[in-house]
Amino acid sequence: MSTEHSSRLIRRYAPLERLNHWLTAVTFIVLALSGLALFHPSMFWISQFFGGPVWTRILHPYIGVLMFVSFSGLALKFWRHNLITRNDIIWLERIMDVVRNREERLPEVDRYNAGQKLLFWTMIATIPTLLVTGVIIWRPWFAGYFPIDAVRIAALLHAVCAFVMISGIIVHIYAAIWIKGTVGAMVRGTVTPGWARKHHPGWYRRIRSGEEH
Repeated sequence: MSTEHSSRLIRRYAPLERLNHWLTAVTFIVLALSGLALFHPSMFWISQFFGGPVWTRILHPYIGVLMFVSFSGLALKFWRHNLITRNDIIWLERIMDVVRNREERLPEVDRYNAGQKLLFWTMIATIPTLLVTGVIIWRPWFAGYFPIDAVRIAALLHAVCAFVMISGIIVHIYAAIWIKGTVGAMVRGTVTPGWARKHHPGWYRRIRSGEEH
């Protein structure tokens, strides 16, 4: 990449932000796979990738704690950028225009669009719930301190939140691949002015005016 071209790129994510994102992403994938292995006998074969059923059961909760800590860093850094605005409501009302790439009919998008914001707040709700319910069903360390009914309810709620998370992340990955340049932004940390102007014009305008660095 030439120096001239590099100077035109816009930094979207700092190195530590990207590291934080990928740590959260990797731990989530590990948790999703190990959780599915423990959830149903038909998926028990996945446990072989974690050293067998015993190691799967041991590692799953510890990695869950790691993901919670990692995501907490992302949440503290980006929550202000994910506040829902009037434009986001309009964006959601015109979701078919989003699907059909009729961006000229959409309101101005800031750093994140409404879909990204909804995923963020879904994770805000589900990840702490997964942590709390995970602790309640964590054998042999904590489950014995709770009534059996509480453990059963926690196990059900844990599974529901996991399903919501997995579904949301699948959509997130699809959208990242669908919109060319999005994955590169999280790998390299930069985007082109054209990408920013097309997909996040509000954020691009603030970058150009010096309101955001």
